[in-house]
Amino acid sequence: MANLDRRNFLKASVITAGAGSAMVLAACSNKTPQNSGSAAGSAAGSASNDAAKAEKAAAFKASYPVATTTDEAKALATHEAGKLTIATGEPAWPPYVMDDAPETGEGFEAAVAYAVAAQLGFAYDDVVWVRTSFDNAITPGDKDWDVNIQQFGITEERKAAVDFSSPYFTPTQSVVVDAAKDHDKFAKATSLSELKDASIGMDASSTALAWTQEKIGNNVQPLGDTVDSASQLNLHQIDGVVTDTPTAVYMANPDNGELDNAKLIGQIPGSKAEPLAFILPKGSKLTAPVTAAVDALTKDGKIEELTKQWMAEYTTEIPTLSE
Repeated sequence: MANLDRRNFLKASVITAGAGSAMVLAACSNKTPQNSGSAAGSAAGSASNDAAKAEKAAAFKASYPVATTTDEAKALATHEAGKLTIATGEPAWPPYVMDDAPETGEGFEAAVAYAVAAQLGFAYDDVVWVRTSFDNAITPGDKDWDVNIQQFGITEERKAAVDFSSPYFTPTQSVVVDAAKDHDKFAKATSLSELKDASIGMDASSTALAWTQEKIGNNVQPLGDTVDSASQLNLHQIDGVVTDTPTAVYMANPDNGELDNAKLIGQIPGSKAEPLAFILPKGSKLTAPVTAAVDALTKDGKIEELTKQWMAEYTTEIPTLSE
């Protein structure tokens, strides 16, 4: 893999499993591997991908509604004067950010972030993107960003460490199971009761973890983040993964190359994680204006428009499991 990220992490799990034997073979060989061709191809592919991202970013900039940052925006107490610094995940993945390129405005959270930036009065060139881990973002302390967007569920515990804006989306939770031959014991399940003996992984930081354990059972175990759970599923070490429905749809789609043999069997009935919102440093002077911006975009229908644009195929026509 040229770039290890959440869009191709599962192939990496296979590579990792075979890394030890590969190193032994290399050490025992007197021949030097000839990788110049593959390296050149990888570099060319990366350059082409970067060019495509730049083209999309330029097109999005041309359609962006704020040409020059307003005086009101410049007066806001931002991390860098006159600019809005927005953090997201490292990496960020669909449908929240497409192609790990938030600067293109493609993907639900990228689009929502730019809508908020425009509502505040920031021009495209004055929106700065940085990357953070999920866990570091919600720990107390100084931050090098103004707002952070990467599916943060609102909880009372997190409110002690960071501020939240108004919510922009509330996802359901779905189950993806192993559907590979000889590992597809739960691939035809249509109810939660059929999953009581399944080993199921879930993001340890998910706000829906405790609720999901109540619905399915203690066989639902926290396993790092969603990447960790999905990697174990791909290696047949667990039977299933519970994650938010948009992520589940993306992961289980064979065209995306995330999971080799997986099936989304359905949404968990009655499931709703805590609403998702921007987070800000605790006590930030931007909390009120960012919240007002989200509220205005919700009231005028912009959030709904972006939800339909980016999330429709990830949230509709998904079966719901029975109890």
